[in-house]
Amino acid sequence: MKKFLALMLALVMALALVACGQQKEPDVQEPQGPTDTDEVTYKVAMITDYGDITDQSFNQTTYEACKAFAEANGVDFQYFKPAGDNTADRVAMIESAIDQGYNVIVMPGYAFGAAIAETAPKFEDVKFIALDVSAGDLGEGFVVPANLYCAVYQEELCGYMAGYAAVKLGYKNLGFLGGMAVPAVQRYGYGFVQGVDAAAAELGLTDVKLNYAYGNQFFGDADITAAMDTWYAGGTEVVFACGGGIYTSAVDAAKKVEGAKVIGVDVDQAGVIANYAAGEGADAATVEGYKALTVTSAMKGLYPATYDTLTDVIVNGNWEKYSAKIDTLGLVSADDPAANYVQIPMESTQWADGAFTQDDYKALVKAMFDGTLTVSNDTTKAASDFATVITVDDQGAIKG
Repeated sequence: MKKFLALMLALVMALALVACGQQKEPDVQEPQGPTDTDEVTYKVAMITDYGDITDQSFNQTTYEACKAFAEANGVDFQYFKPAGDNTADRVAMIESAIDQGYNVIVMPGYAFGAAIAETAPKFEDVKFIALDVSAGDLGEGFVVPANLYCAVYQEELCGYMAGYAAVKLGYKNLGFLGGMAVPAVQRYGYGFVQGVDAAAAELGLTDVKLNYAYGNQFFGDADITAAMDTWYAGGTEVVFACGGGIYTSAVDAAKKVEGAKVIGVDVDQAGVIANYAAGEGADAATVEGYKALTVTSAMKGLYPATYDTLTDVIVNGNWEKYSAKIDTLGLVSADDPAANYVQIPMESTQWADGAFTQDDYKALVKAMFDGTLTVSNDTTKAASDFATVITVDDQGAIKG
C-alpha cells in the first residue's frame, strides 16, 4: 500500500512539473497603426483655369493626360471648373474637390498662384501639382511647402524655333498675337522675335517686319478678328496666335486672304486649326486641305509632364522627387527633339528642302542644348528690344 501511495505521489508531482514546463507567457498585443508600407488610395482632381476642357489647348491637354493616366491605372479622376475667373472661386473649387476626397490636385496655369498659396499650406495631406506656376505667381516670400510641386516651361525656346523656322521658310512679314501679357505668353513672344531676328540676320535680310500685339484675353472675337484682318490686308503673311482660343480670330482673318498662314501654340494645332477653318460637318478632304494653313506650332510638353508626374508620384511612389520644387522644363535631349518638353512638330511643320529641313531643325536644337545658342527669357523688356535687323511694331493691347 505504501508503495502504491508513493507511486501515485511521484506521478502527481511529475504531471505538475510537466504542466509548469508547458505553461505559456501571455500574448502581448502589438499596437496597430499606420506603417510605411500602408497604401494610400489616391484620387486625382483637375481644376480648370478660365478656359474649359474643350479649349483645344492648355486645359484640354492637361485634362486628357489626367484622364488617360486615371483610366490606365484604375484611379478615380474628376475635373472641376471654377464658377468665375478669380482667386476666391478657384479656392472654393479646390476645397470642394478636397472635401469630396480628392487628394491629388492638378492645376494648369499661372492664374492658380494665389489660390495655391492659400490652400496648399492648409491641406498638408493633399498633393498639389501645378503646371506653368512660377515662384512669382505664388507671391513674394511664399515658401513652397512639401506638398506642392510646380513646373514651368522654357517657352522662349519653342517660340524661337517657330520664328526661326518661319523666316527660313520664306516669310518676311509676320505677326505675334498673344492672349494676355503674362510671363508664359511673353516668353513665347519674345522667343519668337529672337528667332525671327536670328534667321533674318543669317539670311542677310533687313526688310523683315513683325507686328506684335496682345488681345488681352484668351479667346477670339470680332474686335480681334478685325485687327487681324488689318494685319493680313496690310501684308502680314503669317501670325503666331499664342493664347488659348485666340487662334480663332487669326484663322478667321487668314481664311479671307490667299496664302495667309498661322502658327499654333502649346500643342500641334495643325489639326485643330484645320477643323475650325473647315467648319462643323466638313468632309475629311476639306479638313485635310486646311492643314496647309498652319506653318508650324510652338509646343510644350503639357501631356507628358502631367502623365509622367502622376505616374511617378502615384504608381512609383516617388513624391520626394517633386516635393517643394519648382522645376523648369525645357530640353532634355540634343539628338531627339521629340523627347524635349519644348519643340515644334516633326510631322506637321511645313519643311522645305533648301530652306528649312528636319536636319536643320535638329541642328538648331543641338545648338540650344549645347549652349552655343542662347535665348533670353527676360520679360522685363519690350518686344522691340530683341530686334537687331528686323522691324518690330509693338502695338500693345488690341482690347483694353
